[in-house]
Amino acid sequence: MKHDSLDPRVVGLVIWRFRKRKRISQEVLSGLADLGRTHLSAIERGERKPTLETLYKISRALGVSMSEIVAEIESELGKGP
Repeated sequence: MKHDSLDPRVVGLVIWRFRKRKRISQEVLSGLADLGRTHLSAIERGERKPTLETLYKISRALGVSMSEIVAEIESELGKGP
């Protein structure tokens, strides 16, 4: 089943996966992305959706393109429940 809206839990899960692949902590990523660690934590838990600016900062800090992150989010959304 496809989603009609952007599920913040999926966004958070994808960002978490990218961070884990790079083997860096939330503390390190938040510092590299110039974000508060609690803000990043809320994004990863799906409690907040990142703005485009925040997603850009996270992608730069992870050394990947925004489009890579978005593609994985879209892929995850397409999987359904």
